[in-house]
Amino acid sequence: MTPNTAEFYWYTITPLDVLMFRDAKPFTPGERAWASSTFPPNAHAIAGALRGLLSKTMDEKLSFKMKGPFLCHDQALYFPRPLNYAGITPLVPLSWDNSHPLKGQMVYDTSKPCPLVKPSWAQLSPSDESEDEEKHLGDYLPWNVIYNYVQTGKIDPKQWKEGTKKPWSVETRSHNALEVGTRQVKDADGYFVENAIRLKDGWSLAIAIDQNITTPVTLRLGGEGHRAVLESCNALSDQWSKLSAMSDENRKQSQKCMAYLITPGIFERIRRKQTEENGYRDIAYCRAYPWEWKSDNLVGVATDKPVPISCRIQDKNGSSQSIPAPQVFAAPPGSVYYLKQPQPLYAEEEPTAGVISKARLRARRMRQLGYSELLWILY
Repeated sequence: MTPNTAEFYWYTITPLDVLMFRDAKPFTPGERAWASSTFPPNAHAIAGALRGLLSKTMDEKLSFKMKGPFLCHDQALYFPRPLNYAGITPLVPLSWDNSHPLKGQMVYDTSKPCPLVKPSWAQLSPSDESEDEEKHLGDYLPWNVIYNYVQTGKIDPKQWKEGTKKPWSVETRSHNALEVGTRQVKDADGYFVENAIRLKDGWSLAIAIDQNITTPVTLRLGGEGHRAVLESCNALSDQWSKLSAMSDENRKQSQKCMAYLITPGIFERIRRKQTEENGYRDIAYCRAYPWEWKSDNLVGVATDKPVPISCRIQDKNGSSQSIPAPQVFAAPPGSVYYLKQPQPLYAEEEPTAGVISKARLRARRMRQLGYSELLWILY
């Protein structure tokens, strides 16, 4: 988490109807009949809604910094469960558990992150897990549980009961277009299906931006411009301040640690490749952990399948119109990284030559939108 002198204001976004956030897969009715949906929304979708709201009173070239989006219930922040837990048992890198029976027997590529295992002390003690407990494990945990996790490095088994399953439902909606004068669906562009997201009662999205907005106010959010209410929520600011202060204190320590990802992590590198058609061209590569974290410091990684993110960029022809940008694949929130000591992200490092490259500028723009937010935890 990067120390930031900018003042952030916290808001909740409560939908008045269903929401639609299509994934990054290309979709054209008639060619592919199913339009997939993703939730929670990525930062680009939130930023687009805010720009649509703020540009009415401010410059069109509006730029702001953002935290989130997160989930919120009863004025409490909720974060995705850490993926380094198998049930209620925390995993550890094999190289950090000298008493593990697999130590010295498992063969793996040492240039890559070390495999994660259940710790030997958990295997030697009676298991506290049961099928009933597994069913009640939450997908999202409240901020007080995560604060204790950042403070102590572990989640008490009883605290998992404070979590919640995904607080939304998916509604499948079909769209038909009939031929004129008939009851037959059109052959072209006549049928497709969309997934809509409906948040459960009492739940909202939560964000923080460095802009003070007079609230309550409605904004258009997601596909088809469904309305949502933006409201100020100062209680979230206190929660975030406690979390960030503890995380920043942990990051200053030079010892074994974990970095807990709470927003999608965009870890991208541009490499120039030679192709037969276009000669040399720049190609972006994404992976589940930062490229700058080498094997001499990064020990283990707990993650899941990537999150495809589609964004838009300004057209270079001067029309001031936005066009689809190449999609990126982000590490999912909840990913956990084991390091020998804390290490800053590429976007947070100052260049040695004093000149900021285009790649670093892009990485910083992504961080300003709230991507790759980390909480630091001492091991």
